[in-house]
Amino acid sequence: MKTDDLITALAQDAPVRWRLGRAVAAAMAGGAVVAGVIFFTGIGVRPDAMQAAMTIRYLFKFVVTLALAVTATGLILHLARPGVPLGAWRWALLAAPLLLAVAVALEMMAMPMSSWGARWIGTNARWCLTLIPLMALGPLALLLWALRQGAPRHPGRAGAVAGLVASGIAATFYAAHCPDDSPFFVATWYTLATGIVVLIGTLAGRRWLRW
Repeated sequence: MKTDDLITALAQDAPVRWRLGRAVAAAMAGGAVVAGVIFFTGIGVRPDAMQAAMTIRYLFKFVVTLALAVTATGLILHLARPGVPLGAWRWALLAAPLLLAVAVALEMMAMPMSSWGARWIGTNARWCLTLIPLMALGPLALLLWALRQGAPRHPGRAGAVAGLVASGIAATFYAAHCPDDSPFFVATWYTLATGIVVLIGTLAGRRWLRW
């Protein structure tokens, strides 16, 4: 067989792939829809959302969760392309934890120490650890599919960052339901919930993103 004929035959047999950027965008949109359906049909917005929206603590939760989703998305687009330097996206991922650290420090200065324990434990920790991972499963599965359109050099690491993106999407929805607005609560329980999703993403990435 001639070389040109062999190349043509291989090209015809190769699976059709989406462009990576389009695949990730579709995965995020689809993941947001899946998480949104779960949220609005089974969870719902907190009753005092309109009043809470007038407070900085409530709005700050969305700043943190969206910062996580956006920065992790930028990083994942680089991880899925072999040889592409991570650049500033590696450091941009620190935005969400740094914002939380500053908020916790301000909370410690503004609130008496006697109130710290109650703010840290909150009233909804168990649901936080359950609902964020639950709503993140759909976005995570779609993001892993999108990553298969690329060629991640480190499958586990790419899966972990996909877990961060999925957690950011899920936590953004959950923040509208959660009655606990203290940075103490967010820094502890949202982070633990995100860790669960990241672990799942890491294990799934090692299995499904090899090439």
